[in-house]
Amino acid sequence: MFAFVVLLPIMVASTKMQHRATLSRQYKGLICIGVFMALNVSLNNLSLVQISLSLNQVIRASMPVVVAAVAVFVERKVPTRTELVALLMLTAGVIVSVFEGKAGGNTFGISLSITGVLCAAAMMSTVGKVLSEKMDVLQLAFYTAPVSSAVLLPFFWFLEKDQFLVYAADNGGAVLVIVLLGSVVALAYNVTHNLLLKRTSSVAVTVLGEVKIVGLLVLSAAVLPGESSQFTARMTAGCVMAMVGFCLYSNAKIVAARRGGPGGGTSGAARGTAPETRRADVEEGEPLLQAERPRPEQQAVIQVMDKPGKEHAPNAKFHATDGQMRVVANVQASAAANYMPHATR
Repeated sequence: MFAFVVLLPIMVASTKMQHRATLSRQYKGLICIGVFMALNVSLNNLSLVQISLSLNQVIRASMPVVVAAVAVFVERKVPTRTELVALLMLTAGVIVSVFEGKAGGNTFGISLSITGVLCAAAMMSTVGKVLSEKMDVLQLAFYTAPVSSAVLLPFFWFLEKDQFLVYAADNGGAVLVIVLLGSVVALAYNVTHNLLLKRTSSVAVTVLGEVKIVGLLVLSAAVLPGESSQFTARMTAGCVMAMVGFCLYSNAKIVAARRGGPGGGTSGAARGTAPETRRADVEEGEPLLQAERPRPEQQAVIQVMDKPGKEHAPNAKFHATDGQMRVVANVQASAAANYMPHATR
């Protein structure tokens, strides 16, 4: 609830109608994000009581592959073959690097960790979808905070309440300082994480997370005394494999961006798809437009059929008469030429 309370003065500047419109349009995604976020944190922490940290890191190293699989269903983004190979290589490299040779734990703890990974993947993919629909990261943190608090409250009440009260009685004001600092760091992390996800993609964020792990391993071996002797040949091979996978994935994204592709695999929503590959929008008896956000050529169609510059709600449908269809076809052809990417001209 810390994020909700802190961001409340900022959010009251928006009108009640704006909040109502946002919640009515995206409440399902916001609820899913809040629930998945809370389950990810709680299940991962519970798993650390049952299994070793090494095994937990091995399981969570599979995050890029799991997120890519979930994104196929949530965001309609299918990774290319090159991206999939790169993700598998990156994941395998990190697993080889962090695994200590023995796995301590039980089936229940492993199940908790795997479920936490699935919840984290679902959360990140849903965040990517929601942030692409006219919502900023502060709004996302504000709306999801009460949901996450409601999910985490039973865990706290039945598992940690008694120990927390004893600790608070022994340490007094230090507990309040720790809680406040932890809340500030958590809010800053969530905002930064979601902002990075909005600017890139859910899969790209997990890839950067894997590179962070490799970087920490190499940095600790280079800086901390005594750690270099524990950096084995197996860890070196794993780090090299992970970095090769990262370079391969980055190259695939750069090539896709230069070709004018969506840059995140093949998108079923056709976001960023070239005009020549899209289905004709003007058909007899079919809705003229039905998209989450109008593209430049679609905006030209809206301006012809209605008042120029008028904003329309997402998923708005327009039906054209015979005369309008002829005008729209001409405008779309002109708009497609004007907004064609430079690389395809």
